Parts: sequence; structure tokens; C-alpha cells
Amino acid sequence: MSDPSPRLATRIEAILYLKGQPMTVGAIAQCAGCHRPAAQEALLELMDDYAHRDSALEVVETPAGYSLQLRPSFENLLQNLVPAELGIGALRTLAVIALKSPIVQTDLIDLRGSSAYQQVQELVELGFIRKRRQAEGRSYLLEVTDKFHQYFEVDELSQIMAQMRSSSSGNP
Repeated sequence: MSDPSPRLATRIEAILYLKGQPMTVGAIAQCAGCHRPAAQEALLELMDDYAHRDSALEVVETPAGYSLQLRPSFENLLQNLVPAELGIGALRTLAVIALKSPIVQTDLIDLRGSSAYQQVQELVELGFIRKRRQAEGRSYLLEVTDKFHQYFEVDELSQIMAQMRSSSSGNP
């Protein structure tokens, strides 16, 4: 009859997955209930397993310890699927751009201050807004992208804004 408990490498894999951050060999050994040399050997076995399988994950040694992480070749998925962490300032800048889209960058800076230059760059890099040179003038025209609409689930934003504008312009 075989032992129902998983092999040490498999337990360490579960520990790395559940912790979600780099761990030292000592911390891994403590969580796995084994000695450091056994944990080190199991980590090497686990790293070898991942190196030889077709997997999106890998076990790597970092300065902070060992971790189970996404292979670099899958980072484009990470950027598209995992929500971007935006600060309050960037969110407020994005809200202004969304409400006034398209907006001239100089008008945005007048509304939000000079810190908006960095926030615009961040929002462009994250794919939430697009920036294009005005046909006339030296500033840029800023507008939200399809990614913005998908991420914030506001596909009807332009319709809502158009309705609000038409109803407010009809009132004296």
C-alpha cells in the first residue's frame, strides 16, 4: 500500500503557491515540516520538474528566496488580464479624460496640475488612453481606449455622456 501523503517537492510547490511570495529555504523547511537539506533537495527537484515541463509557471531563486512565478514569456497576459494598480491621482486624471474625451493635454494640465504629465504617461503605458498630436497646435489630444471601456465596463459611457449633454443643452 502506498503512502497517501504527497512527496516533499509537491508539498513545497503547494507552499510556494499559497504563500505567493519568495521564501527562504529555512521558511520553506519549517512550513513543510522537514530539515533544510531535504527542503533544498526537494526545491532542486521541483525546479528541474518545471524546467522540463510545458508550463506557464517556473520555480526561481531570487535574492529574497525561492518563488513560484509566471514565466517571463507570459507577462503580456499578465498586463492584459490582471487589473492595473492605479493611484488616486492617476484615477482622477483618467476620470477627467474619460468625461471630457477627447481633451487637449494642456487643458487637462490646467485642471489637474503638472503631476498629470506623469499620470498621462502611465495611463498611455497601461493602454487606458491614447495620445495623439493635434492637427493644429503643439499639444496632444487625449482620449480613452477600448481597453479603458473593457476594464471599467463602461461601454455605454459615450452614449450616457451624449444624453447628458443633449438634455443639459436643451434646458435654459
